[in-house]
Amino acid sequence: MASNIYRNYDQGELDWWYNARGRCKEVEKLKRDQEKGSDACRQKYRCELKIGIGDTPREAIDIYYPEGDGPFPIHIFFHGGYWKSNDKESSAYVADSLVPFGAIAVIGEYTLIPEVRMDELLRQCRQAVSWVWKNAEKIGGRQDQITISGHSAGGHITASMLTTDWPSYDPAMPTSPLKAAVATSGLYDLRPVQLCSQNDDLSLSDDEVLNFSPINQVPKCQAKVWLPVGGDEGPEFIRQTEEMAASWAAKGVKIHSTIEAGHDHFTIMNQQMDGNCDFAKRLRAHLGIC
Repeated sequence: MASNIYRNYDQGELDWWYNARGRCKEVEKLKRDQEKGSDACRQKYRCELKIGIGDTPREAIDIYYPEGDGPFPIHIFFHGGYWKSNDKESSAYVADSLVPFGAIAVIGEYTLIPEVRMDELLRQCRQAVSWVWKNAEKIGGRQDQITISGHSAGGHITASMLTTDWPSYDPAMPTSPLKAAVATSGLYDLRPVQLCSQNDDLSLSDDEVLNFSPINQVPKCQAKVWLPVGGDEGPEFIRQTEEMAASWAAKGVKIHSTIEAGHDHFTIMNQQMDGNCDFAKRLRAHLGIC
C-alpha cells in the first residue's frame, strides 16, 4: 500500500490531481480552439505585437485596442502552463471578452522555468505591470483603471502582483496600481506542486515554496479579487481556491471565490471567447468594464 505524501494523497494520486492536461479528455481540441481564437483576435482587432519591455525575447507584451478614442480601462492577462509552457500568442483569445466592450487588453509573457527561476519570472511580470502603468496614457488607457487576471500559473502570477510592494519595486508607482483582479484556477500554495510530478521540470526549492506561495503572503495592493475555479477540476484545485480566499479574507482583502459547475481547467477559460456569455459578463462586472 502506497504511503501518503501530502494530506491524504499518495504519490500517484497527488500527481493525478495536479495533471490538469491529463485529466481533460478534450485538452488538445480546447487548446486548438484557443489558438484559433487568438489568431482571429489578431485579425479583427487593432493590435501592437511583440512590444519589447526587457532584454530577453519573452520580456514582451501584445496590446489589443477597442474602437474609439478612449481613454479606455486597461486589462493585463498572464497565461498559465505551470510556469514552463505556453505563450502570449496563444492567449489572445481572452481579448474577446474585453476589447469589444471598451477595454484595452494587454497580453503578457515571461521567460519560462527552468531557463529562469521563479524570482526572475515574477520580476518580468512586475516589469510588464510597471510598463503598462507608466505608459497608460500613451496607449490610450486610464492609469487609474488598470486591472489584471491570469489562469492557472497565471493565477499565481496575478496573486503575486497583488503582494508586490510597488513603491519599493519602483518609487514612481503607487501602492495599488491594480484596481481589481481575477485569478482563475490558480496555484497559491506551492508545496503540493513541489511534491508532485510537475516538479520534475520545475525543481522548486523549499525557499521558493516559502517565498512565492501567495496564500502565505500579505497582499499590499488594495484590489478586489475574484477566484473562479471549475467544478470538474478536482479536489486540489478547488481546495487551493477556497483556502486562498479564506486566507486573504482573514487579512482584510475584499475577495470571493466561485465554483463554476460543469467546467474543467480549460473549458472555464474558453468561455472568454464568447464575450456575451454569463462568465464574461461577470468578469467585466468585477473588473469594472462596462
